[in-house]
Amino acid sequence: MIKKIALALIKIYQKTLSPDHGLLQGFFPYGACKYHPTCSQYSYEAINKFGILKGAYYSIKRVIRCNPFSNGGIEQI
Repeated sequence: MIKKIALALIKIYQKTLSPDHGLLQGFFPYGACKYHPTCSQYSYEAINKFGILKGAYYSIKRVIRCNPFSNGGIEQI
């Protein structure tokens, strides 16, 4: 139940506020995230694959790595 709520909240964020997926996408034609998949998509996949606790752990680690000093790149779960 909590997993489904978390996944739904991520999808709502992606469709509304996300600069890579949502309404703000027009302002960022090349995308705002330096990672592929984006942090929100990575979080969605991690929670879906590993469950809420381990997925949230991976998501938090990813968001912490996403800073102006990181190189970005491609990451898979």
